[in-house]
Amino acid sequence: MTIKHHLSDELLMAYAAADLPEAFNLVIAAHLSLCDECRARSMAFDALGGAVIEDSTCEMDEGSLAACLARIDGLTQMTAPLRPRTDRVLPAPVLDYVGGGLEAVKWRALGMGVRQAILPTGDKGASARLLYIPAGAAMPDHGHRGVELTLVLQGAFRDEADRFGRGDIEIADASVEHTPVAEAGADCICLAATQGALKFNALLPRLAQPFFRI
Repeated sequence: MTIKHHLSDELLMAYAAADLPEAFNLVIAAHLSLCDECRARSMAFDALGGAVIEDSTCEMDEGSLAACLARIDGLTQMTAPLRPRTDRVLPAPVLDYVGGGLEAVKWRALGMGVRQAILPTGDKGASARLLYIPAGAAMPDHGHRGVELTLVLQGAFRDEADRFGRGDIEIADASVEHTPVAEAGADCICLAATQGALKFNALLPRLAQPFFRI
């Protein structure tokens, strides 16, 4: 697997600082599990953040320290031991959101063979979903009201910008308008995190948008 499209430094720094919605964190964690290059850069930003904290002159008062330790202790007691799981398509960070492997995904039809499964991230301003696009099928032409991260997990798609295969991540913002088309040969499965609703140009996708939450 050769990954051509990577995460930006800005996203990796925000991820290290825990400054992103859960939906974005999920997509980034999934990409890092597949991409050695971005994982190494992410670890460098983590180390930099740790060095900054270590050099900081700020001190935590006794009350704050006690509250923090109590919270950590509570989380430790609530968290069950993790069992390693694998899936040929879904990266490890996605498995808990799905509740199993690809066979456990609860797909919902969007029409023309396209399906989606909204993942329970709990974010108000961003959403995460798995998208299943049959080989050769196209998503409706659309723009964006915020940032959208799309990670390819199976197959590949092309749009006006480039080709994206397994492990590649496309970063789209309000300046991007495109029509993703799944390549022939293998159905395309993507993990996408979207900030705000998409802007569809055609009437039918706009009418269906409230029902499909996209």
